[in-house]
Amino acid sequence: MNERAGSWLPKLQEVGERLAEEWASARRPQGSGDDVPQPHELRASDADRERIAQVLQDAHADGRLTLDELEERLGVLYAARTLGELAALTTDLLPADEQPLNLDGRPVAAIFKKEQRGGRWVVPAELGVTTMFGTTKLDFRDAILQNRLIVINATLVFGGLEIHVPEGLEVIRVAKDKTVRLTKQPTEPGAPVVEVRTTNFAGEVKVKEPPRRKRRR
Repeated sequence: MNERAGSWLPKLQEVGERLAEEWASARRPQGSGDDVPQPHELRASDADRERIAQVLQDAHADGRLTLDELEERLGVLYAARTLGELAALTTDLLPADEQPLNLDGRPVAAIFKKEQRGGRWVVPAELGVTTMFGTTKLDFRDAILQNRLIVINATLVFGGLEIHVPEGLEVIRVAKDKTVRLTKQPTEPGAPVVEVRTTNFAGEVKVKEPPRRKRRR
């Protein structure tokens, strides 16, 4: 009886996620982002290479990669220039939610559930978030920002959006032509900004900042 009563939930979530993608696509101006590199095209850093190298070495240590396979992938790793080339080296070694690089720039939909993006992920210049009777968590503390201005188009219906930020990242909320600064700590001029544009009904946006540093006397 309980299974039958809840059998509608996965279908409702699937429909909601599809509608969320269509809604986000409709809100995006035509041609927007055409001149912005895609996440997989961004240049890789030495720190990103080391993340991948650690996963490969762990996979060899527990027998998932032979020594020859490890050497082959390390050769590709240190010759790689883009994040896409790096990400391809670990797709068969870890589940999607444990990958050392997340290049998924699709809209985030939390329909009757919790969704999150975090770790080393590429934040697109514009990101759609739809939360209905659920919670979405976006963690920017180890993220790669695709632009100095990140626009989040958030549709919140009895749902919450929780944003974790590092020092120096400003978050503002724009709703009905009213702009409110959500971060409390000061930022430097020209610092990156996350602009949350909300369409909501009983929705909430929370920002979690790192503890304030104590000033030296």
